[in-house]
Amino acid sequence: MGTNFMNNTLLRSECLQCLAENQLRNLPQDAEEDRKLAFLQEMFAILSKAPGNVCAPVIVHDIDNLNKRIFGKVRDFSKEKVYYNQLMLQKEPEIRKKIHDAEDPLRRALQFSLIGNYIDFSVMNNVEEAYLEDLLKNVEQSCVLGETYEALKRDLSNNRNLLFLTDNAGEGVLDKLFLEVIRETYPQLNVKILVKGSPVQNDMTMEDALQIGLQRTAEVYDNGNGIAGTWLPELSPQAKSIWEAVDIIISKGQANYETLRLCDRNIYFIFLCKCNMFCESFQVPRFTGVLVHK
Repeated sequence: MGTNFMNNTLLRSECLQCLAENQLRNLPQDAEEDRKLAFLQEMFAILSKAPGNVCAPVIVHDIDNLNKRIFGKVRDFSKEKVYYNQLMLQKEPEIRKKIHDAEDPLRRALQFSLIGNYIDFSVMNNVEEAYLEDLLKNVEQSCVLGETYEALKRDLSNNRNLLFLTDNAGEGVLDKLFLEVIRETYPQLNVKILVKGSPVQNDMTMEDALQIGLQRTAEVYDNGNGIAGTWLPELSPQAKSIWEAVDIIISKGQANYETLRLCDRNIYFIFLCKCNMFCESFQVPRFTGVLVHK
C-alpha cells in the first residue's frame, strides 16, 4: 500500500491547518472578548512555534492546557463515552456471534475492531450513529487488509508478548472481541493493554475499560498521561517498562500512528482513514479501515 505519509517529519502542514480550524469552530462564543483574543493569540503562537519533531496529538495537548488556563475547561466527552460504551455493549452478543460464525473469525474480529475506530470525536465534530450501523453491516467491504494480515498472523503465532494500544471509548468493545479471538487462537500470547492515564477527547481511560469489562480479556494498565496517541517521552515508568518488554504491538487509531510511526518497534497499526491526509496517503476512500505494518 503506497503512501507519501512516511517521511522523517512528524508534523504536517495539513495538521496545523486542521487544528486551527477545529479550535476556531469550537471557540466558546459566550466567553469574554479579552479571553477569546488571548486564547487565539496564544493558540496561534503554539502552532507557529511547533517543532517538526512533534505531531498533532502533542500539540492538541498543549492547546487543551491553554483552554483550561484561559477558559477553565476543555470540551467534555464523558456523556458521549458512556453512551457509545453502552451502545456497543448492547451490540456485543450479536457481533460476537457474527465473528465466531465467520469462516475466518480472526479476520472478521479485526474488521469489526477497525470499524469501531469510526467512534472518534477528536477528528469529527459529530459521530453519526446511522453511518456507524452501515459500516458494521458492510464490515467486509469497509476494510483493506492485504498481505499485511498474513504477516500479522505469523507474528502473533511466533511471539509471546503482545501489547494492545487502545483508542476510543465505544470502540473498545470491538477491540475486546478482537482480543478474545486473538487469545483463543494464540494461547501462548501474554497480552497487556494500555489505556490513557487521564481524559483526552473521547479516548479510553481505565474507567471506560472497567465499564466494558476489558479487564476480563487481558491485564489493563494506564499509560500515565492524557496525550492522544502514545507519546513515548510521557509514558509512566510502569507503561514504559511494559512497552520495552513486548515483542509485538497492535496499535489502534490515527493518533497512535502519528505518534509511533517513526519508532523502531514491531507495530501493526489499525485505523479508519478519517481525514484527507490519511485518505490521500493510503489511497483509499474516507472511512476505509487499513492494516499497516511499519
